[in-house]
Amino acid sequence: MASTNKSLIDCHVHLAALPDSGNGCYISPKMLSSPLFRFLLWKHQLSPDNPREANEKYLADLLTELRASRHVQKAVVLGMDGVYDQNGRLNQAHTDFLISNDYVLKTAKAYPNEFLAGTSINPQRQDAVDEVHRCADAGAVLIKVLPNAQQFNPADPKYKPFYRALAERKLPFLSHVGYEFSLIGKDQSVGEPDRLRVALDEGATVIAAHACSYGLILYEKFLPTLKEFVDRYPNFYADISALTLPNRLRMLLHLRHYPEIHERLLFGTDYPLSVFHLAAWGRVGPGRLWKMIRTTNRFDRQVAVCRGLGLNFSSISDLINRQRS
Repeated sequence: MASTNKSLIDCHVHLAALPDSGNGCYISPKMLSSPLFRFLLWKHQLSPDNPREANEKYLADLLTELRASRHVQKAVVLGMDGVYDQNGRLNQAHTDFLISNDYVLKTAKAYPNEFLAGTSINPQRQDAVDEVHRCADAGAVLIKVLPNAQQFNPADPKYKPFYRALAERKLPFLSHVGYEFSLIGKDQSVGEPDRLRVALDEGATVIAAHACSYGLILYEKFLPTLKEFVDRYPNFYADISALTLPNRLRMLLHLRHYPEIHERLLFGTDYPLSVFHLAAWGRVGPGRLWKMIRTTNRFDRQVAVCRGLGLNFSSISDLINRQRS
């Protein structure tokens, strides 16, 4: 039974949707036929032949798991903007996956007790600044981007007006960091956290996804940048989403030794991806490990594994409240 004392907001939950006649979403044939996407459809028992039913089931499953969580009260559901050409127009031929802002805003409005809107704006789009204001006016609490798949360089100075608009509207900028596997990354170098320096210098609040994990298992090359940004920028944060995945858990293990970073860490899962307990093996007592193994709720397992390893974090609600005050 869910606890009545739930305080966390998950800042990194993906709102997946198949295109139907009215949601403005898009999936390329290449993405739809990819092994990973087919696996996710199979795992969640979603039929691409019945998009409306599949979308309703995805939402229903998310709501069920969220409501059953003992720790997590709400989730920021994230959109996914497309790729834009040099003239700022949507380039559908290069876009693999698009979850429209209208769909995100509509979903969050329909479930105000469970969801907050995390819209997505590629700063390359012609109306990027206008879209910031539109989303802010509609109640968005952050802007999410994935530069590797959306094919833009966050360090490009031409995006400074976009970052200043984010700062003006007090909308945090949640950006993917590291390699991207779920979607088809073109230029993986644009996922380097150092590319976020321009946004920080323009006054935007930046949240680096996955705690700046590189995502390639072997080593965590961005740990020095993470430490530098925490020291240098009071407007810098990082989320702990996906850190239990095998390819990112090394960063999770590193972070245990840097308690000075913990106050800048925000809770997130990267739902619908799985949450693993592998990092806890041999590092927590058998009773605690057994409890993690038995915890099937992904939100609660993320809390259990990270806290069990001594990682402290806060909720994005604290940041949102500070931004609004």
